[in-house]
Amino acid sequence: MSAEKTIQVSMEALDRVMPLHVVFDTEGTIRQIGPTLTKVLGGRDVVGQQMLDLFELRRPREAEIVALLTRGATGKVILRLRDGFNTQLIGSAVRLEGEDGVLLNLSFGLSVFDAVRNFGLAGSDFAPTDLTLELLYVAEANAAAMAESRALNERLHGAKTRAETAAQTDPLTGLSNRRALDRQLRRLIDRGVPFTIAHMDLDFFKSVNDTHGHAAGDSVLRDVARVLVEETRARDAVARIGGDEFVLLFPGLTDRDRVSAIAARIIRRLGEPIMVDGERCEVSASIGLVLSTQYDHPEADAIMADADAALYASKAAGRACFTFLDPRVA
Repeated sequence: MSAEKTIQVSMEALDRVMPLHVVFDTEGTIRQIGPTLTKVLGGRDVVGQQMLDLFELRRPREAEIVALLTRGATGKVILRLRDGFNTQLIGSAVRLEGEDGVLLNLSFGLSVFDAVRNFGLAGSDFAPTDLTLELLYVAEANAAAMAESRALNERLHGAKTRAETAAQTDPLTGLSNRRALDRQLRRLIDRGVPFTIAHMDLDFFKSVNDTHGHAAGDSVLRDVARVLVEETRARDAVARIGGDEFVLLFPGLTDRDRVSAIAARIIRRLGEPIMVDGERCEVSASIGLVLSTQYDHPEADAIMADADAALYASKAAGRACFTFLDPRVA
């Protein structure tokens, strides 16, 4: 090659345009490597070591590439790094004019994503013209778009969940509302799960509102809700269906003695005075009870109507008590 076609390049310039380069002599001894390759190799000083001690030559065979370079051709090389990741690199090798050496410029190709993750590489570790850098930018943009899409979906799902919850929740007490109760009741019937339903109404609640005001009444309702939750199981449904009326749904529970014990505890606890801003607010509870096993073919509307009738039987019996209604003799 003539002198007019020879260009002298400083090591600093070579490091910038080819940060993954390696220079080795015809005996395969490494003379210098680029900064990114140094980073990949863990910062080790490998000058003086043999190329094939660090890399496995995949294609072409060693004799073939030497022959190509001797003829002045540019040789395409595929290497695999001898590390725990078996990182594959592709490169272009040229013989250095006037020197006993070879310049090999490497690239990660499609394995760039693994290399970035495994070696902690950044955009500054690549030559600005390296096409793999464009792949990184595209991947980062895609990852950002996917992350934003996931975040949006999570926000929408969260908003939907909150809206559905709000639509089935009594805002004053936090209990289920009539809509949620109807869904749970029909679900139990459809699945053939036996249950007990309790319709409860507060006695003398109107006097609380009239004497102490509606704010005190709201406080009493919240306290009643707390007691009902405490006296029921996690899988039971407790709903406020309006005013001072509540419904309790006990899936899988149809034993009269156990149900009677629960109803008695609720009545006892709600018979205790509730203090609101230093004022005694007194109510009691009347409860109507119906077992689903009393029906050949349970129907939600009929069961609710019978529970309501059992509740009024308790009211007629003097309040602060519970009554079981048998639909076969009602």
